[in-house]
Amino acid sequence: MTTQKNAPVDRGCAVAVIIFILGLGTLLPWNFFITTTEYFDDRLKGTPSSYGMTPVTNGTTPVTNGTTPVTKDYKFASFMTLLSQLPLLLFTLANSFLYQCIREKVRIAVSLVSILCLFLLTAIMVKVPMQPDSFFSITMATIWFINSFGAVLQGSLFGLVGMLPPKYSTLYLSGQGLAGIFAALASLLSILSETDKASAALGYFITPCLATLLTLLSYLLLPHLEFARFYFEKSKSHHDQLATSSEPLKSADKEKEALDNGDLNGYNNKPIITNGDFEASGTKEALSMTKQTDSHTRSSVLAVFKKIWVMALCVTCVLAVTLSVFPAVTVKVKSVYGNKEWDRYFLCVCCFVVFNAMDLIGRSVTSMVQWPSKRSRLLPVLVVSRVVFIPLIMLCNTDNRQYLPVLFSHDVAFVAIMTLFAVSNGYFICLCMSYAPQLVRSKDCETTGALMTFFLALGLSLGAALSFLLRNLL
Repeated sequence: MTTQKNAPVDRGCAVAVIIFILGLGTLLPWNFFITTTEYFDDRLKGTPSSYGMTPVTNGTTPVTNGTTPVTKDYKFASFMTLLSQLPLLLFTLANSFLYQCIREKVRIAVSLVSILCLFLLTAIMVKVPMQPDSFFSITMATIWFINSFGAVLQGSLFGLVGMLPPKYSTLYLSGQGLAGIFAALASLLSILSETDKASAALGYFITPCLATLLTLLSYLLLPHLEFARFYFEKSKSHHDQLATSSEPLKSADKEKEALDNGDLNGYNNKPIITNGDFEASGTKEALSMTKQTDSHTRSSVLAVFKKIWVMALCVTCVLAVTLSVFPAVTVKVKSVYGNKEWDRYFLCVCCFVVFNAMDLIGRSVTSMVQWPSKRSRLLPVLVVSRVVFIPLIMLCNTDNRQYLPVLFSHDVAFVAIMTLFAVSNGYFICLCMSYAPQLVRSKDCETTGALMTFFLALGLSLGAALSFLLRNLL
């Protein structure tokens, strides 16, 4: 049997780089759409000069308030968040059935090709004039499908990375963490470019097309690398051995049942079997194998949930709080200075770059410090206390306010709140996700991972739904 000692070396860290790229590619769709909300807002306002469009209205005569036209509020950020996270919840469940009937290679390859085509469609639409209502509908449909394929891709890649040594899972998660920074920097570069808005937006959406193509090529290359092939084949042979070993255990179960009924080999053995006959027949060994099988069977989903329910609800709470205001409310925050040049960079830098960078730092801290402990009652208290960030962000300098006052008008105050908001988000998500497998037996880790992924998606969906309410309370 092949052991860890004769495992090949990851030459040039090629597999490590590919796994990092795969992690980066899974979260690119979500991050590239939320980082460029200004582009979508401009298109939905029917701005003609920015994208070479002919003047358009919302399909009707513009409504006026006596001075300037009143544009339709599409609530783009809220709908985008909801239609991004709802497919994640649904297809996280669907993926548990898809893996049984559709091969992993097909799922991953089809998902990446579909995401690439949808990104190309989004890039083409930059140059296509259309009514805001039509543009909104097509964009929402694109967001739904691109995140549906993204959910299937993410679930499939989790299983693939799980076949490799543990450090490759860390690299995969690091790639996911950098996806937001990658998208934010791409947006910043498009703003810094001296080209018109249409060309800048086109270049911005071509970037994820190239990144997705690179992800697809990296995945196709992975099985041809000796290091990856060794672990994939090792995992496959392990499953084959489990399937083979289950046969004698089933036979042992039948023999035990026959003994209990007094019917072994077609005869009534109950009156004549003695302890000596019992041992000589080898049935004692069969019963021992049956007991060993029972000790290695997986626990039920409910039994696993009873052990990890605190971590599952903590993850749901963390993400529900985060998605309730980010990006639906945070994208409405404006600079206090009113400087047109700074306004171009404010949202990208102070919202998206700050959030993604601080979120990555929060995730990284858990590799050095893990506090509170997994059994501490303080952990859920701290997680719930993040609710305070909702009013703090809502009281920042957002535009089009009707009900709430502005208490934190300065840009520095917004950056400070976003920093704490993002660091705590990354820290508590990673902490809970790492604690959950420690609360169960090793054979229940796969069930634990599936449950935690479901509650993670549940938190994202709840936050997205809550963002509609919070946005209307401003």
